[in-house]
Amino acid sequence: MTIHAYGAHAGDQPLVPLQITRRAPGADDVQIDIAFCGICHSDLHQVRAEWAGTQFPCVPGHEIVGRVTAKGAHVAAFEVGDLVGVGCIVDSCQHCEDCDQGLENYCDGMIGTYNFPTPDAPGHTLGGYSQQIVVHQRYVLRIRHPQAQLAAVAPLLCAGITTWSPLRHWNIGPGKKVGIVGIGGLGHMGIKLAHALGAHVVAFTTSESKREAARQLGADEVVVTGNPDELAAHRKSFDLILNTVAAPHDLDALLILLKRDACMTLVGAPASPHPSPNVFNLITKRRTLAGSMIGGIAETQEMLDFCAEHNIVSDIELIAAEQINQSYERMLKGDVKYRFVIDNATLAP
Repeated sequence: MTIHAYGAHAGDQPLVPLQITRRAPGADDVQIDIAFCGICHSDLHQVRAEWAGTQFPCVPGHEIVGRVTAKGAHVAAFEVGDLVGVGCIVDSCQHCEDCDQGLENYCDGMIGTYNFPTPDAPGHTLGGYSQQIVVHQRYVLRIRHPQAQLAAVAPLLCAGITTWSPLRHWNIGPGKKVGIVGIGGLGHMGIKLAHALGAHVVAFTTSESKREAARQLGADEVVVTGNPDELAAHRKSFDLILNTVAAPHDLDALLILLKRDACMTLVGAPASPHPSPNVFNLITKRRTLAGSMIGGIAETQEMLDFCAEHNIVSDIELIAAEQINQSYERMLKGDVKYRFVIDNATLAP
């Protein structure tokens, strides 16, 4: 089936209207009419070839929500008309240790929603800046939020799970003190989720103007990182620091805020490396510097169900397809609270 989409033909060119082809649903496939797709910072990095290996035409988008319009003969978990989502993963090997443990995001054979090899035309996956997608049932998520919240649910499929997974892995809950560094697409979800899990949440920002916004999101305290006294007040006190910043910055100023045996987890993906931290800030308190990447299908469903139960969605600005390039420029300037979401009904001319 030929459908409308938005994508780029080269890294130095803007996104433009395209026509792409989707396969007919196979026995294990779910066909989804996409209602909304979030815009992730990684979309910009990939489509502009700032990350190596971009294949063109590149159609980004891995924060997808919509309705089932067809299904294969072997699909029992979903029915036509169901509200569903697709995140960053559309395939994996399905038989390695990672897949067996529901951690498909760490499978060496993981296939991402766009820019990964596929037998479908044009030879690599094409993402959610499109009218429709066809996905193996294993990688389809059930949406239990009401229809009216659907656009704001879309960013949960990346921003939500990217912050949920490390919060769960490091057992965050009541009695734990968590720092969330950066108040953007990822950070604002980290604040909401850590607060809902019962932790004491401290937001870190470079901007004094975001202090009140962070409190409204659920932060118990806010630290402006340019203020040494505010940083010093939290020395050796955090159980976990979740660092969402997607730009190189000094990690040492944050590492020294961790307790003994505590961890700072990086989830932001900068285009160039962070400065190397001072090893003594790690070894003197047996601290850990870690990374975390999205989440597996089971924990993504767990996150969606938790968010539905606690009425958690992303704070979004809904845009038409023709505003995508402008939104990229605004995203680079931090001019969004806190995630752009495309109304995919606007993709058709």
